[in-house]
Amino acid sequence: MTNLFDIKGKVALITGSTHGLGMAMAKGLGQAGATIVVNGNSSQQKIDDAVKELQSEGIQAVGYKFNVTDESEVKEAVQKIENEVGPIAILINNAGIIKRIPLIEMEVADFKEVIDIDLVSPFIVSKHVAKGMIERRQGKIINICSMMSELGRNTVGAYAAAKGGLKMLTKNMATEWAKYNVQINGIGPGYFATEQTKPIRVDGHPFNDFIISRTPAAKWGDPGDLAGAAIFLSSKASDFVNGHILYVDGGILATIGKPSNEE
Repeated sequence: MTNLFDIKGKVALITGSTHGLGMAMAKGLGQAGATIVVNGNSSQQKIDDAVKELQSEGIQAVGYKFNVTDESEVKEAVQKIENEVGPIAILINNAGIIKRIPLIEMEVADFKEVIDIDLVSPFIVSKHVAKGMIERRQGKIINICSMMSELGRNTVGAYAAAKGGLKMLTKNMATEWAKYNVQINGIGPGYFATEQTKPIRVDGHPFNDFIISRTPAAKWGDPGDLAGAAIFLSSKASDFVNGHILYVDGGILATIGKPSNEE
């Protein structure tokens, strides 16, 4: 049974993995024996620091700086990784941004930037990584979706449009590539306790209280909670799972919520 979840020695490229949920998944896969390829674009120092952090925990890790929205950079980086590290067996498209602007006030340039990073870049990176996977007749691609792949929310229209599109891109990748023994699935994280959410995760803060009451599990997720889902979708255990979005959200999408007078 343990062989089903064995990813030892597999090369896993995780975009946008210098911090946050990307780093959490890198640690999870790395602790399970995968060789982690850290990616970022804003700073070589951030990449180097992330690699050192992983290595300090006994994880095999390397880092590559490239812009996931630039196809020529992606093509060159994928070739370099496969030549220097090994065939990419696992790809996690995690890089993304969010701009909290009401749609009526949002500039077209801002809308396009979110779509470019959150939706177009998974297409670009997957396209170039999948070529090798198809040739080898084996591979795992995980697109990081969102609850906004299913629901809307004030001020995140561009993000919701991108993540809704990423859900359908995931399904279409599976439609086209499943016959080559490549599994393409998604993970839809709920609300997680990260450094970015730390300022609002305090009792009495309206959004903190909203998340606690809205989530059937009655808590924020721990970033480590994503590791199990990522390992499952990266391993043989998911060989007949394709085009599926696995929501790791404490049950938010399972319920309509409850009135304020209910406990």
